[in-house]
Amino acid sequence: MEEQAARVAGRRKKRLPVWAKLLMSVLFTLVLSTGLWCALLGRGGMAMVQTYLLARFAFVDTEADLGRAVDAGLDAFVDGLGDRWSYYLNAGDYQSTLERRANSYVGIGVTVDGTSREEGLLVLSVTEGGPAEKAGLRAGDVITAVDGQSIAGEARQEGSERIRGESGTQVSLTLLGEDGTTREAVCTRATLHNSSAKGRMLEGNIGYVKLDNFYSGSADSFRQEVDALLEQGAAGLIVDVRNDPGGYITELERILDYLLPEGPVFTHKPRWGFQSVTQSDADCVDLPMAALVNASTYSAAELLAAQLRESVGAPIVGEVTSGKGYSQLTFPLINGGGAGLSTATYCTGSGHSLIGEGIVPDAELPLPEDAELGGEGDVQLQAALELLAQNAG
Repeated sequence: MEEQAARVAGRRKKRLPVWAKLLMSVLFTLVLSTGLWCALLGRGGMAMVQTYLLARFAFVDTEADLGRAVDAGLDAFVDGLGDRWSYYLNAGDYQSTLERRANSYVGIGVTVDGTSREEGLLVLSVTEGGPAEKAGLRAGDVITAVDGQSIAGEARQEGSERIRGESGTQVSLTLLGEDGTTREAVCTRATLHNSSAKGRMLEGNIGYVKLDNFYSGSADSFRQEVDALLEQGAAGLIVDVRNDPGGYITELERILDYLLPEGPVFTHKPRWGFQSVTQSDADCVDLPMAALVNASTYSAAELLAAQLRESVGAPIVGEVTSGKGYSQLTFPLINGGGAGLSTATYCTGSGHSLIGEGIVPDAELPLPEDAELGGEGDVQLQAALELLAQNAG
C-alpha cells in the first residue's frame, strides 16, 4: 500500500500546474498565429508591421502623430502598385466619398464661389426647397461670416467647411446682399439629395440629358428625364457624359438595358470569379442617339458612350476619352479609411476594351474655353445636333 501511494504521489508531482498549461497554450497559439501572419503577409508585410511597432515603442518622439504616418504610408503603398486608378482614402475623405456616392450630402443647399469676392463666398445658386432657400438666401448674396466669424480674405478657404456640420444643427450666416445691405440668416443643416441627370428639349425636338455620375439613384434619375422628353415628343436623344467620373456598374447596366435593344451590352472580367456578360432585353428607347464625351469622361460614362455606338451606331462627339477599362472596389479599413483597388477589367458587349485607347469621337473637336457645357458656345453639342439631323435625313 505504501509503495502504491508513493507511485501515485510521484505521478501527481509530475503534473504541470494550470498556469503553466495556460502559458504553453498561449505561446503555442502565438507561434501558430505568427507563422500564419508571416505566410499571409510575407516579408514585406511583416516589415511594415515591424516598422509601425518600432515607431510606437522605440521612436524618440513619443508625441509623433502615428495616424498621419499611417495615412502617408498607406497612400504611398497603394501608389506603389503602379495603378493610376487605385487609391487610398483617409477617414475623412472616405466618409466624404461615401456621401458623394450616395448622391446626397449634409449642408444648407448652396453653390458658392470662393474666389471672385474678397468679402467672402459668393452664392451662385440656391437649392430649391433647401435650408438656405427657406432662410432667405439668394443667388448674388455674399456670405461674409459664419457663426460670427469672418470668412473674408484668406479665411474664404475655410468658409465652406465652417458651413458644413451635422444634420439638424444650425449655422448662422452674415450676408451681404446685392443692394449693399447686411443681414443675418439662420439655416438648419439637412440631408440633401442630388439629381445626377437633368434633361431639356432642344431645337428640332431633340432631347438632351446631362448625366453627372453613375452613383446611387442615377439610373432612376436618368430614366425619369428621358421618359419626360419622350412624353414631350422627342425625335432624337443626346446623352452628355462630359466630365462624368463614372460610378457603379449596377447603375450603368440598368441604363444600358433601358436605352438599348436586345443583345450583349457589358462584359465584366473580375480577378476572382468568372467573366459575365450583361444582356439587354428587347425593350429600348427607339430613337436616333448621339453621345458627348471629353478627356474627363471616365469609367462607366466612357463605356456607355462606347456601347451606344456599338449597339445602335450612335455618333460620338467631343474629345478622346480617358481609356480606363478597370473597375475598383473600395474596401473599408480598420483605421476608418478606405482602399480602392482595381479588381476587374471591363469591356463593351462585344468584348472590346478601352484600356489605354479610350474613345476616338466620330467628330473630334475641342470646346472653347469660354463655352459652357450645354449652353452658349457649346460647339460640341451643336455638332451632335447636326449629326442627328443628318442621320434622320
